[in-house]
Order: sequence, then C-alpha cells, then structure tokens
Amino acid sequence: MEYHFYGWEHATVPAITDQYKNIQTPTDLYDALTEIWCRETCAPRMQNDWTPENRTLGQCSITAFLAQDIFGGKVYGILRSGGNYHCYNVIGDCVFDLTSEQFGDEKLDYEDNPEQFRDVHFAKEEKRLRYEYLKKALAKRQNN
Repeated sequence: MEYHFYGWEHATVPAITDQYKNIQTPTDLYDALTEIWCRETCAPRMQNDWTPENRTLGQCSITAFLAQDIFGGKVYGILRSGGNYHCYNVIGDCVFDLTSEQFGDEKLDYEDNPEQFRDVHFAKEEKRLRYEYLKKALAKRQNN
C-alpha cells in the first residue's frame, strides 16, 4: 500500500508496547486511525472544516501523543500562523507525521522544532478528552 503522510517510507519503528496487538508500525497505526478519526476527535476550532476526505485535519497532537505511547520517542511541533503547533513524532532517526496530509502540497519544515509535552497540551481539557476518546476507540477496535 502507498501512504502519503510525511516519513511513511521510513516509518518502520517497532511498537514498544503490546497493548495494541495489531499495531506493530506507524503505518499500522495510521491504517487503524483512518477508521477512527472523526469530527469529534478534530480540534474544535477546525471541526466545521473537517471532512472524511480530510480526516487528518485537526488531529495532530492527540495522534502524535498516542503514537508516542505506542512507539516511544519524542513529539515535536512546527509553529503555525496563529501561534499553534503542528505535532509530529521523532524516534531516533525516524521522523513521521501521521497527520501531515491535512496540509495538502504545503511543505512543512521538520528540522529544529521545539519538543512538545503532553502536560502542556493536555492542560486543555478538551484536548485531553479527545486524546482519551482516540485511545479508547483504538483499544476497542483492537478487541473486535
């Protein structure tokens, strides 16, 4: 299968947990999330623009922190206009962004960005709740 998210070609890092038995690589996680991402998991400020055709819109931080749970590594953020950060994952030499497709043909700069921390992001209760929803939906999908 061909993927279009940033870093898909090298997103082969193994899971560090067996909590999600069918998720062994980031592409496995991407496959699972394509069936879970929805308007409810999208950032509130973007929910009116969310569509099934652009399902990664507004999903970056909750997805990156879930990927960190499964694969380890760190989460980094690209500063966007408006002061928000677009989050992605770095594990050793492997850089991947499961939600980069929301930007279409725009090229993002994945170099020298600040590390992002879940305590800062999840200080926003709505974001923490969306992350928990995503995590619970993934666990439920794995048990079916």
